Amino acid sequence: MRANHPFLRYSESLFVRQPFRTLKGFAGGYIAYPIAESREKRSVRPKIQELREHYRLPMPHRRRIALERLAGMLEFAGAKVPYYQDLFKARQFEPAKVKQDPRYLEELPYLTKDIIREQGARLLSGPLEAGQHHACKTGGSTGLSTTIYYDQEGADYSSAVTNYCRERIGKLRHRSELHFACRFPDQAIPQWPSREDFKCFAMNRSNIFFDRIDDQGLEEMWRTLKRRKPYLAHSHPSTMYALACYVQRKYGGGKAFQVFESSGELLEPHARDMIASALRCRVIDRYGLAELGVMAYELDGHEGGFQILESEGWPESRVLEGNPDGTHELVFTGFRNKLMPLIRYATGDNARVQETEKGFFLTDVVGRIHDVVPINGVAHPTHHIQDMLDHRVGGIQEFQIDLRTSPPTLRIVLEPHANAEDTTARLRHFWQDAFTIAYVGHDDFVRVGSRAKFRHVVTA
Repeated sequence: MRANHPFLRYSESLFVRQPFRTLKGFAGGYIAYPIAESREKRSVRPKIQELREHYRLPMPHRRRIALERLAGMLEFAGAKVPYYQDLFKARQFEPAKVKQDPRYLEELPYLTKDIIREQGARLLSGPLEAGQHHACKTGGSTGLSTTIYYDQEGADYSSAVTNYCRERIGKLRHRSELHFACRFPDQAIPQWPSREDFKCFAMNRSNIFFDRIDDQGLEEMWRTLKRRKPYLAHSHPSTMYALACYVQRKYGGGKAFQVFESSGELLEPHARDMIASALRCRVIDRYGLAELGVMAYELDGHEGGFQILESEGWPESRVLEGNPDGTHELVFTGFRNKLMPLIRYATGDNARVQETEKGFFLTDVVGRIHDVVPINGVAHPTHHIQDMLDHRVGGIQEFQIDLRTSPPTLRIVLEPHANAEDTTARLRHFWQDAFTIAYVGHDDFVRVGSRAKFRHVVTA
């Protein structure tokens, strides 16, 4: 049957009621999840238990473990990864020395997206064809998009971290979660049940698919949330902030879920306050990136601080040169992904790392912002536009939208194999004449701010 069959809509309305809601949650989280894990040949639950045990340890013990893992990853990279083999040899770098003093790591240069793109396969510890791997494209909000390759072990640790962090804020496996996802205009209604349906059942997860954040789109979101009543809702803060403002304006506020988990953009204080007040929920921030996964989380709530997960990587922050206000950039060395080790990776996000007796914490966070772009009179978030370009148009290496022109100018860098005429036809199919299309090189993008940072949307 189709996924929009009336029987399935009736089942959804049934399973949001007690006791069916709890029964479905326990069946999915504690019966279906282990089955799915086995079928997919993954190992996530043992890693969740490993994380539980790690964070029960006192900070001095955890710090020693982190230094051991740091040295181990450096030794592995120096032995297996061509880029690091050459770098360590040129710098006469001895990985074991970081166990005594992590400042020795400063003998190595920072890794950037430019270096990753330039080095390509020389940053891999082996050929991709040799084993199972996962490709993950960065969002481009802090620099041009880059593809990162994970091995299965690294992907499993990434999943385990997300599960563990949510467990810490009360989102146990039997409690439902809801994710905001891009709706594609040409997306066919799938057959039910599918592999994705079983995955959502096992994870006790559902999705809201949206493509607009005007009043019509926000009303649809709110009605879906009220109907499903998840324990946790996860989205970009700009999307949830728009929803909070709408619900406050139209209904005087309302409650549909217990926890909002923010990711993908900077969660600004005024947005946090509005979401918490209008939607009557706890607001939890997390810091993650495609290159490394979730690396910081408000494990003990907002009051407990933005804790860095030192089990997953070694944190640093560097003072940005030529910046009079002393802004720091966040730097990580990942511990888990041996297929493509990232050592001293400069994230492009601004934050300070503070070490305390309880752990490492992020302070003074200034990060990624996703803008809103009007298309044919309808407001669209940039992450929706990016999903459309990646998954429906295709062949696009990078893009930028210049709102200073009328209509807005969509600048596109094509992949080498792509054709401008075909790409234009697909763009016109989805968005008609909403944009003036310009095919450019990377050097033709407009840079903004004191650091000439890349932004997907240019407004001034």
